Amino acid sequence: MLLTVRTISKAFGAVTVLDGVTFALEPGEHVGLVGANGAGKSTLIRIITGEETADSGEVQRAASTGMGYLPQTLPDIAGRTIDGLLADALGGLRSIEARMRTQEAAMAEASGEALDGLLAEYGQLASQFQDRGGYEMEACMDAILAGLRLDYLPRSRDLGTLSGGERARVGLALLLLRSPDVLLLDEPTSHLDAASLAWLEEYLAAYAGAALMVSHDRQFLNRSVNQLFELDEYTHALKRYEGDYDAYQRAKAVEREAWEESFARQQEEMKDLRKRIRESARQVAHNRKPKDNDKLAYKGKGEWVADAVSRNVRAAEEQLRRIEADPVPKPPRLMHFQPKFRAEALRANAIVRMEHVSKRYGKRQVLRDVSLTVLPESRIALVGPNGAGKTTLLRILLGLEASDEGSVRLAPGARVAYLPQEPEVGSGERTVFEAYREGLEGYESNLVAGILGNGLFHLEDLTKTVAQLSPGQKRKLELARLLALGPNVLLLDEPSNYVSLDVLEAFEAAALAFPGPVLLISHDRWLLNRFGGARWELADGRLSDEATSTSSAGNWARNCLGGKSMLENELMRYS
Repeated sequence: MLLTVRTISKAFGAVTVLDGVTFALEPGEHVGLVGANGAGKSTLIRIITGEETADSGEVQRAASTGMGYLPQTLPDIAGRTIDGLLADALGGLRSIEARMRTQEAAMAEASGEALDGLLAEYGQLASQFQDRGGYEMEACMDAILAGLRLDYLPRSRDLGTLSGGERARVGLALLLLRSPDVLLLDEPTSHLDAASLAWLEEYLAAYAGAALMVSHDRQFLNRSVNQLFELDEYTHALKRYEGDYDAYQRAKAVEREAWEESFARQQEEMKDLRKRIRESARQVAHNRKPKDNDKLAYKGKGEWVADAVSRNVRAAEEQLRRIEADPVPKPPRLMHFQPKFRAEALRANAIVRMEHVSKRYGKRQVLRDVSLTVLPESRIALVGPNGAGKTTLLRILLGLEASDEGSVRLAPGARVAYLPQEPEVGSGERTVFEAYREGLEGYESNLVAGILGNGLFHLEDLTKTVAQLSPGQKRKLELARLLALGPNVLLLDEPSNYVSLDVLEAFEAAALAFPGPVLLISHDRWLLNRFGGARWELADGRLSDEATSTSSAGNWARNCLGGKSMLENELMRYS
């Protein structure tokens, strides 16, 4: 057993997050960890890594088991270069290699017994170096950087100058290069394009260790896991499901149907018991006069009936008491958004017209003579590799950035709602409700009912500060604001990022039913398949109406990971 978690519980103040969570991971088990935003997924992983302390329970792993962790938000590592971090990751192998070079130099000048001793030691070092993949480390490092689309970056580049997506991919590359026995990945797909996603899926297919991965990417879960662990937001316990995401969905549907039927049966039983208790006294024979005026017989029979009625009532009351003491909980309402869309305001033939727009950052040409027209009925998915300029195009369209050349015109009456790639609600001491209503005066007559009615937040959440929210909860806050705006044009930049699957699927349903134009940037293949409409690709600064992105990972991963892990044991201490 590589990792064992026993009865982990954790609370923040009066709020219980984890309650008696227990599971174990063996080699080859690739597990997807799912649950609502705030259910404790990231907290559980931080407890496993030791970054957070549990209130009770324990985490056990063998001394030789190496563990690698990719957090949802990477720490600030400005001042370090890519090359320096790669050297740290490969430090164990580099150390063996340096000792081998020293031995080679000594052997060139030694003889006799001294040479024999040096040869014996060199043989041991060479065997270690080979077993741990030392002779393939350069090729594997190049393959990992290429697979994650990082090979264009100079290795002397300071990580503080990279974009958030680039930093996240560098962190993932370093982790994979260490090849630990247990991978802990918190939202590893958030900053990967289609080609990098396909590469990572191929890598994980060849990965012989255990993996626990928090992810909102349903296609990724289908292709990369063989089990699903769900943290229930109501019981705070962990439930285990065999199979991929599709199997998990089917099991959840069966569970939900059985739960609803059980709740309905119990409610009907409680209703019948209360009725029996209420009406028993009016349904007894001794309430009628005896026909033969035999008062003595009437009294005896009446007492017997009264006793029987009393016993029946007590039995019914006891049965009702037991049910009420441990009832089947009412199934929570499935999340469903009811945004107030205002498509009636759109009267122009072209809602957005972008003409001959170009944009350069230093020597890098991001957009070259890009033209785009968005009609009232347009549904456009904008795809392309990371760094192609998709977000820049949206920001120019919105007027958040200026183009170097060209023009953008927005039709009168267009009410545009923009969901940025990264949550932008900040991390200050404002409450959730204060951050929600900022700038929304006049959009929603009852703001409290608006934020609670869509199911994204509960009443007790409204007094939390924004600083207390996880990235996923901040994303939900932005979605709540977007829904309250009542837009007639949607610009969505990676809407799948950070949100839990229940929120994602509810928002997808609302976006798919949206009556106005939608311009979507996404790497989520599940969403793109459902979205339909036109697909435009941005590559090399130019916009094309044919998405031609391709991806292949090849068999290099099996070559690097086949047999013994390429860096097993020696690099575990660097995890």
